[in-house]
Amino acid sequence: MTQLNYQYVAIDRQGVRTRGTIQAGSRNEAFRRVLATGVQPIEVTTTTSLSIKRQRVNLKDISHFTYQFAVLMEARIPIVDGLRSIAEQETKASLRSIIFDVARQIEAGKTVTESIMQHRQAFGDIYVETIRAAETTGNMIAVLNSLAEMLDRRYELNKNVKGAMMYPIVVISALLLAVTFLMIFVVPRFARMFSSRGVELPIPTQILIAVSSFVHSWWPIILGGIIALFVFFRWGWNQPIWRARIDNSLHRVPYLREVLRGLAISRFTQVFGLSIRSGISLIDSLKMAGNASGRPLLQADAEKMCAQVNRGGRLSDVMRNCLYLPPFARRMLTAGEEAADMSKMCAVITRHYDREVTHLTKNVTTVIEPIMIVGLAGIVLIVALAIFLPMWNMATLIQ
Repeated sequence: MTQLNYQYVAIDRQGVRTRGTIQAGSRNEAFRRVLATGVQPIEVTTTTSLSIKRQRVNLKDISHFTYQFAVLMEARIPIVDGLRSIAEQETKASLRSIIFDVARQIEAGKTVTESIMQHRQAFGDIYVETIRAAETTGNMIAVLNSLAEMLDRRYELNKNVKGAMMYPIVVISALLLAVTFLMIFVVPRFARMFSSRGVELPIPTQILIAVSSFVHSWWPIILGGIIALFVFFRWGWNQPIWRARIDNSLHRVPYLREVLRGLAISRFTQVFGLSIRSGISLIDSLKMAGNASGRPLLQADAEKMCAQVNRGGRLSDVMRNCLYLPPFARRMLTAGEEAADMSKMCAVITRHYDREVTHLTKNVTTVIEPIMIVGLAGIVLIVALAIFLPMWNMATLIQ
């Protein structure tokens, strides 16, 4: 049996509290070993549980683990032995600790769902509920393979979107830093030089010097305001009401709207198809898919559809009130309901919008680059005119 490290707090015969670490195969065994040393244990905690609180496990890690878990189950290897084999070969300490803990709980008599549920933060609600349905229907291997494929595709899509957005973010950040440097260090020197020479300043120069003086004098407040705005945005994103408002505003941006909609529909249909295939009820599948979409607008539509289906409505009828889903997705889901093969149609929709989002993100530089070039040229032109016009006037006076 794999030995785990446990931290304990105990009281000796004199009533003095002591702390220590001991190795054992389970918590009960650790309790007995501490008791055998002549002290009374009052708390025994696995260091695995402590490390899990600081876990950083991403979609790729969970996807790889799920693939391995499915292969071992398909090979009919005992679950506990298989999980410990995966954990021993895992290089990431946080995930290794989670897998060891899941194996320990299964060995103690808990189900796979109950064991994974203890680490819901790492696996996610969709993963836990899908495993629960698969364990109930006895379709664990097929569901694990589908889960791994879903997580893998979601990871690749997220990576493509982040990679596409990195270029404009870096360029805009560099531009802001350059302009800030000019405003704080360069422009004030030119302003002092022009003032000492008594040169009449043109309007562009006056505006630039005024902006520079404002930034130079009030930069701590400006920086604090930017930080406060960022903190407020993060706080608002965690509040359902503000998140819905922010999401609604983001969907008004033309190019961004298509990317967000494509990502949301891809996640919605992917989770919806997986849930239906796993044996989860239609209403629960709609709820899970709406939550997985990451978009409050689609989540609100999913809740409305759940309420109407619960009152006896057909999915094809209630989808007409779902404004977020485009006509293509609604037609395909209706066809899937009529053909009694919803999961297959969901896979078709997912592939379609995955390709669309990938195409949009690959062409993001084509859309944003002209805007950045025009903006950069405009800023350079304004700064150049503001600096060189007074210098031209000085040269004219000298002649």
